[in-house]
Amino acid sequence: MPVLGDQQLAVELSRIPHLHLLPSEPLARHTRFGLGGPARWLVDVTTADSLGPALTLVRQSGHQFLLIGGGTNLIVSDQGFDGVVLRYRNERLDREGNTLTIGAGADLEQLVDASVAAGLGGVECLKRIPGWVGAAIYGHAGAYGQQIGDRLTEVTFHDGFTVRRWLREECGFRYRWSRFKEHHDWVILAATFSLAPGDGPALAARAEEIRAIRDEKFPPTMRCAGSIFKNLIHAALPAAVQSRIPAGLVKGGKVPAAWFLEQVAAKGFHQGGIRVAEYHANLIFNDGTGQAVELVVLIDELKRRVRAEFGIGLEEEVQYVGFSDRASY
Repeated sequence: MPVLGDQQLAVELSRIPHLHLLPSEPLARHTRFGLGGPARWLVDVTTADSLGPALTLVRQSGHQFLLIGGGTNLIVSDQGFDGVVLRYRNERLDREGNTLTIGAGADLEQLVDASVAAGLGGVECLKRIPGWVGAAIYGHAGAYGQQIGDRLTEVTFHDGFTVRRWLREECGFRYRWSRFKEHHDWVILAATFSLAPGDGPALAARAEEIRAIRDEKFPPTMRCAGSIFKNLIHAALPAAVQSRIPAGLVKGGKVPAAWFLEQVAAKGFHQGGIRVAEYHANLIFNDGTGQAVELVVLIDELKRRVRAEFGIGLEEEVQYVGFSDRASY
């Protein structure tokens, strides 16, 4: 039972500066899939000074709470989340020489565009990856040979009690992983990147090339989370599975999850208003009429097919919110 009722919690939160409070806010408005029922409260905070008191109050209130970013990689249940959803929305960007420091609430594309405009290389291949900087660090986002951790030097975060800093080496980055995934109640505040001086027009051309590729594969208006499943580490696959993989398919030590899905006729498969793209087996989207329950059923069916055919499990890049029958972050 919550210690504070809804009205009392709202009154206390409203006293915190730089905080915006929305009651019964549909999370479908804040997720890339366009799916999800309401949060009891959606709370946006824009300064670190206000974040600490907000975290303390929400914890002491007895309500469930959840920290999210831009909602790019979230599957929220149709019932929503019966608690407080908190977002840190600071977008400040500062440059000093070859170093950029950016707030965790900024779009990742803001970091890319600022670096390219300054003639600094190292993150241009992250162009068009949707979502916020903080969430990209949390999940160690990457594409086309670059990971967000490659050029990161320091992360500032709030552990619920105080502001702390980690150097890159402390973040534990690996494929689609950081140590922040072990601490769902920590809030990334800002990150600093040390970039390399480069040829401005060449960097802009590369970023534009990536934009065109991603916009064709994942149109900005498409209700999707990009690729649903993580690629697989080739060396970790059973020898019998390795022998079935075509030569030249393995890149960077990984095998595209899409290949395994293609072998089990995933393309074009659908469940209600949730569909697998005809042109990309690892792209699942909401056609505008879908529900979260249909998305979950479809994902489970694809995993079942791949396990039946290859004896291996696919792992989602997305994370679940508000489901009682699966791990929710």
